[in-house]
Amino acid sequence: MKKGMPAMDKSKMGAIFTTRYQVLCRDRQGRLKWADDFHNLVVNTGLDDILNQYFKGSTYTAAHFVGLTDGTPTIAAGDTMASHAGWTEVTAYSEGARQAFTPGTVASQSVSNSAAKAIFSITATATVGGLFLATNSTKGGTTGTLYGVAAFTGGDRAVDNGDTLNITGTMSAS
Repeated sequence: MKKGMPAMDKSKMGAIFTTRYQVLCRDRQGRLKWADDFHNLVVNTGLDDILNQYFKGSTYTAAHFVGLTDGTPTIAAGDTMASHAGWTEVTAYSEGARQAFTPGTVASQSVSNSAAKAIFSITATATVGGLFLATNSTKGGTTGTLYGVAAFTGGDRAVDNGDTLNITGTMSAS
């Protein structure tokens, strides 16, 4: 603890929601091209959605979908699916929709999709800078609730036709 700093009372800290993503890019022969491991920003609409669903008991469908952002995304807490000036969605993949985020069993304040990764089959040369999680599966769509957005820690990444992105997300609360 720094000198002059008061001791923190953990009973007054509140909940912290984090999401850690791991992305593996493999070429058409299955060889690892690159990997990245990073955390996202849970945007304001995502936090509001958590509070609305859990504390207000609003009608809820647990459906979330992973999307890809373009190069060098500028992420803001105020981003929504309808308005996110700092990034655009990359849609250069063969799947007809954003990939489902299918989490397993919640345990120890954590849940991940490690048993059912989101997989993207890339169809063109593109630059990917990160990813997002939203409640709408429409590829390139602007509706639904944006939960969070993340930029790669290793900077922008090149993908080519035939590459595959395998994405694992782990959500934690503390």
